[in-house]
Amino acid sequence: MSEAFEDRYLDVLQNIEFAIVSVYNENPDLADANVDRALEGLIRQYNAEVNNRSRPKVTLAEADQPVFERVHEMCEWRLGRSEGPHAEMDLEPLSLEEVVACLKRIRLSVKRWTTQGGRQGYLRFINQYVS
Repeated sequence: MSEAFEDRYLDVLQNIEFAIVSVYNENPDLADANVDRALEGLIRQYNAEVNNRSRPKVTLAEADQPVFERVHEMCEWRLGRSEGPHAEMDLEPLSLEEVVACLKRIRLSVKRWTTQGGRQGYLRFINQYVS
């Protein structure tokens, strides 16, 4: 994706990565693979909604579940469907397509940093910048 995408959705990407880092800080054994599976499940569910299909059941490992839940909460907030962590902030709700695009962008980052840094390459990388 282009730099323009990252510039346009920087706050959303940071919100999602904050949710991921919050789980990592609670569970230092979390691996990039846990994050990747959680993101993949969310993408499948939101894509189903985009296409007016019923949401598929996503079965995750125990370590994947907290990432899925925390990121889902953040996405629902950014979609304008829940109060989220900062109810006082007046944000323009995103479309489902925008949320899916942001989740896919983060998933690309997970894959890149895992390849470069091993099983926790992505988590160690974003943990430096998100707190």
